[in-house]
Amino acid sequence: MNREQMLARIHEKQGPWDVIVIGGGATGAGVAVDAATRGFSVLLLEREDFAKGTSSRSTKLVHGGVRYLEQGNVSLVMEALKERGILRQNAPHLVHDLRFVVPNYSWWEAPFYGIGLKIYDVLAGKYGFGKSKVLSREETLEQLPTLKPEELRGGVIYHDGQFDDSRLLIHLMQTAVDHGATVLNYAPAVELLKDDEGFINGVVAVDSETGERLPLKASVVVNATGIFTDEIRHLDDANASTMVAPSQGIHLVLDRSFLRGDTAVMVPHTSDGRVLFAIPWHEHTVIGTTDTPIEQPSYEPLPYEEEIAFILETASEYLSHPPTRADVLSVYVGIRPLVKAAHAEAGKTSSLSRDHTIHIDQSGLLTIVGGKWTTYRHMAEDTMNHAITIGKLEDRPCVTHDLHIHGYLENVDPHGDLWVYGSDAEKIKALAAASPELAKQLHPDLPYIAAEVVWAAREEMARSIEDVLARRTRALFLNAHAAIQMAPEAGRLLGRELGKDQAWVTAQIAAFNELARQYTLEKIAPGSPPDLKNE
Repeated sequence: MNREQMLARIHEKQGPWDVIVIGGGATGAGVAVDAATRGFSVLLLEREDFAKGTSSRSTKLVHGGVRYLEQGNVSLVMEALKERGILRQNAPHLVHDLRFVVPNYSWWEAPFYGIGLKIYDVLAGKYGFGKSKVLSREETLEQLPTLKPEELRGGVIYHDGQFDDSRLLIHLMQTAVDHGATVLNYAPAVELLKDDEGFINGVVAVDSETGERLPLKASVVVNATGIFTDEIRHLDDANASTMVAPSQGIHLVLDRSFLRGDTAVMVPHTSDGRVLFAIPWHEHTVIGTTDTPIEQPSYEPLPYEEEIAFILETASEYLSHPPTRADVLSVYVGIRPLVKAAHAEAGKTSSLSRDHTIHIDQSGLLTIVGGKWTTYRHMAEDTMNHAITIGKLEDRPCVTHDLHIHGYLENVDPHGDLWVYGSDAEKIKALAAASPELAKQLHPDLPYIAAEVVWAAREEMARSIEDVLARRTRALFLNAHAAIQMAPEAGRLLGRELGKDQAWVTAQIAAFNELARQYTLEKIAPGSPPDLKNE
């Protein structure tokens, strides 16, 4: 997957594309894979880098949504549990089982949550990851040795899935390309083209690296831009009503000592009603999240002080070693593209839809928005079924139910070296074996080696230090200060691969350092969030 090759395909293309997808996150990638594997000609355009927005900033879970079950949304839970199973089946190198324990500190919690999680097991059916079970106090502490033991009565264990979100996204892009799709990052769609009857028949994109304008025709255009959905709809109709009510969630990343072992904690009701997770991920501990309505979406939202305090205070109620601000290695913030509903309460994101919505404008613009990472495949299938009708395309069946995702490899050890690359890991190891320079670790606190920078540039369309350290590897999300120290060497290697001079490398390092400060606790959103009590 090479950007120059992708641009060459665009320039060589004769006639219109069957499908142009705007948006390079989970939803757009899913649509591109679905369309390409049905045999359609597909072009995907992304304004920034793949997974730059929400799709790299999740809680790292492939799950059915235990809290949606409590809210009575059984159909959403069943769909997500089925898709969770399909995703592990199709990408076992990136999705694995994770044990969760709900700690019980009151007499009624074990039977209450025990029954609820048994229902969760039943709804999963043949796609189940493991059976839930009520634990004694001793068994709970055996699973979670860092849990606060005072007044602990026991717990309930259940199973869900875990993954690396931006790594899966890159592998989905590679899957689409493997099946004939063309994908291009740093190529915003700046205009929608229409025929004489006002029906959309293409877009104008711009190659951000050269400034070249690219008029591109298509039978159908899919808007899969997530939190920026309304921006594209306003290109079509400046007066279009807004569909998305953005809500941000933050996560704090700590070292592994706060959650030794391979079991996660799920707190179903915090002081203000939200769910809180503490999860082992890439030999670190991720704690989150919040659900805070915000005014405008952005690529780099900042956490509010109240959100940070809420997570630290709540974690301190459950962990024997209370985390402090000094323990935070990184903080990342994602924005959910929640879909507005007519009955939704103002400022209350819990009343907004977590399911996906397909909207078709009079111009034929097809918008897919909402949903979650777990259900990306089903969302894509639903989208393409509509796109076939709108674009008057041949009716071909979806084949992604049993489609192996790029890098497919069974029995991967999630603690092993380079495991997130699946079958591509051997190629990266070969790069390292051929050059002592490329075998070197970029920072002692993180596992990444120089060969991964080279691989990211050659095979995964990385164009900046940020692309490499935030999304091809997860250095910035795991340890912001370590990532800053890695930037000069990553920049040198990337610059060499991309044929850039020292001035480019120096500018890249400066830009990355400025960005990385936002992943420390140095930069906080001004003011107070509208309302933290929204669940």
